[in-house]
Amino acid sequence: MSNVITINRRDGNDVGDARFGPVLKTALPGPLARKIIADDERLMSPSYTRSYPLVAKSGRGVRVTDVDGNEFLDFAAGIAVTSTGHCHPEVVKAIQDQAAELIHMSGTDFYYDHMTRLAERLSAVAPMPGPHRFYYGNSGAEAVECALKLARYHTGRQNIISFFGAFHGRTMGALSLTASKPQQKRRFAPFVPGVTHVRYPYAYREGLSGAQVEEFGLACARYIEDKLFKTMLPPEEVAAIILEPIQGEGGYVVAPDNFLREIRDICDRHGILMIADEVQSGAGRTGKWWAIEHSGVQPDIVCMAKGIASGMPLGICMAKAELMDWVPGSHASTFGGNPVCIAAALATMDVLEREGIRNAAVVGEAMLERLRTWVGRYPTVGDVRGRGLMIGVEIVKDQQSRTPVGPMRDRIVELAFERGLLILGCGETTIRLCPPLIVKREEAEIALDILEE
Repeated sequence: MSNVITINRRDGNDVGDARFGPVLKTALPGPLARKIIADDERLMSPSYTRSYPLVAKSGRGVRVTDVDGNEFLDFAAGIAVTSTGHCHPEVVKAIQDQAAELIHMSGTDFYYDHMTRLAERLSAVAPMPGPHRFYYGNSGAEAVECALKLARYHTGRQNIISFFGAFHGRTMGALSLTASKPQQKRRFAPFVPGVTHVRYPYAYREGLSGAQVEEFGLACARYIEDKLFKTMLPPEEVAAIILEPIQGEGGYVVAPDNFLREIRDICDRHGILMIADEVQSGAGRTGKWWAIEHSGVQPDIVCMAKGIASGMPLGICMAKAELMDWVPGSHASTFGGNPVCIAAALATMDVLEREGIRNAAVVGEAMLERLRTWVGRYPTVGDVRGRGLMIGVEIVKDQQSRTPVGPMRDRIVELAFERGLLILGCGETTIRLCPPLIVKREEAEIALDILEE
């Protein structure tokens, strides 16, 4: 017999409505799920991270159904990927139509009109002035690898500056730029040389608030010029500075606008390229096409993936046209620009432009408004931050010490799953909320009611 999760809201009304909330039919995990998990443990790489025993079978909108028929409210979105929701009918139709016409021919050796059509669409919403050129790969890490190689190729310089807390991917070049968790790098050295990491303006971890946040952001940026360039790293040998406008795996940490502006100025003064990794923060998630647009800063190169194709594997590197000056054979990908993936991306852009991006701004702000009250109500909620539907809630031992409590955060994530809500952690002690951009206000309220319980 179905169990509709019922949470008592602050206004006294129940939100146990099967139209919007979870419906759990079995203990978790259910019998079919347990068998599949046992097979997975026997056959799959143990390097995968699994936060809880969800075995997904189908999805529609913001709901995921597991193999035992349990329906969950999904505020993880496949790690911020299913931007238009699960199996959006327009995206599904685009995939089906394209798969019936042409699945693969390789855009590196031949031509597709799909590749230029998507490039034109993306150029029109780019965060920097055109003209632009595009490279298609299959993942965020591949987009970052392209940006890394392109920066070195174009400038003739070898060094790259990245930030502590950054996550840029797990392939060797992207991993060399990453500084999120030691396990991601353990026993894989040596890494690509020429990478220097500096502090990202994670103000809450420094015990700062108010005007101090802006001051700290400026200090983090100026450290590059005032210390790094004066002691160990000649600026004329730096090809690029790569950053996430909002760090993803690092804890959903929002960079202050003045930090981004100062990085841009440093790049301009020394002929360094500024790379914005928008793999998680882009494609409308923050209520604008690109998170960096909130600051008004214009990067030279943008990396995108995740939500740009609603779950189909597509990674894109977008650059100012004059920067992409390498010759044939310099960089390519057999599957990059796959026509089925691009069809999904074109349909995704239609949905995001029509409703998704505005909805992310409106529903995201409503969620943030409610979540910010938790800091005053719950001693273990240290900080609430984010933009649009990219929201982080930092869990601490207490607000005075701000001591991270990763195990407590992990337990909250597990308890949410047991109540039918899918969320994920990020950083050392933060919960991330990144639902599909088409999430309804009612669904967001139910998710927060479950989390608050």
